[in-house]
Amino acid sequence: MVPCSDPMCSSEYQTTATQCSQSNQCSYSFQYGDGSGTSGYYVADMLSFDAVMGQSSIANSSALIVFGCSTYQSGDLMKTDKAVDGIFGFGRGDLSVISQLSSRGITPRVFSHCLKGDGSGGGIMVLGAIMEPSIVYSPLVPSQPHYNLMLQSIAVNGQLLQIDPSVFATSSNRGTIVDSGTTLAYLVQEAYDPFVSAITATVSPSVTPTISKGNQCYLVAASVSQIFPPVSLNFASGASMMLKPEDYLIRSGFYDGATMWCIGFQKVQGGISILGDLVLKDKIFVYDLAHQRIGWANYDCKFNFTIRLYAFYRKLCFSFSNIISYIVSDSQLC
Repeated sequence: MVPCSDPMCSSEYQTTATQCSQSNQCSYSFQYGDGSGTSGYYVADMLSFDAVMGQSSIANSSALIVFGCSTYQSGDLMKTDKAVDGIFGFGRGDLSVISQLSSRGITPRVFSHCLKGDGSGGGIMVLGAIMEPSIVYSPLVPSQPHYNLMLQSIAVNGQLLQIDPSVFATSSNRGTIVDSGTTLAYLVQEAYDPFVSAITATVSPSVTPTISKGNQCYLVAASVSQIFPPVSLNFASGASMMLKPEDYLIRSGFYDGATMWCIGFQKVQGGISILGDLVLKDKIFVYDLAHQRIGWANYDCKFNFTIRLYAFYRKLCFSFSNIISYIVSDSQLC
């Protein structure tokens, strides 16, 4: 157990979620955007890591890491179909797992993921930076609790939409964040309406627009990649995120012999735009906290690939297929 006298409970690390109980145990309470919540106590335990080269473990490091042990959950966390074993904290703050590992010299202050987009789930997560030549970077907005980026404009089929850039400005209740904990994607109304209108105007001659459950949908008889336009989300420092039709559409079944595809972006009545898994899939994402930036590159994450990364401050090459076979064969990692 972590006592109240631990530096983690002092003003240096104090957050609104950190409290001190009557039993002198450092406790926490978190509320998430979907209304669910968790509370409990902070504990510390040793986390051990192996660096893997092919089938061989070449290094071992361990560190005492503080994390939360939940004694109460509410909202969706209580639902059987949405229950999770836990939440792995990889935020920007000093208490996140990645920040603690970095401060102890175990890993660099950067992590990466490549989420499979074929509907089966899975992918790869790396404690380090995946080095891919085509990655573009955009700076994080400073002094924010989330991974805020400066979205500046949106283009559909190469044409910039008429959106006031001020709707993307970061404030206490505005901005654009990257969040792998969100399934879809959300756009503020001032950007959502022209976005959907531009998509509909582009594809209307070839598809049948329809509304399903309040969402803009289309009945499509051919491949969406042949009909729907590419979309570009343009961020600070000239970094653009290119979206294929499958990155902003969701297949919603069949109707009258055609496939129904719906806009996966949801409308937000004011507030924060969120880039969730809908647009993060099949892309390498690098969260570079050391340089306060996020990078990305389109990549088919279902294929085996060689990952070049910095781990233990040395540059290593890993084979994804070898990592998987090693994890499966080593019971200590299961």
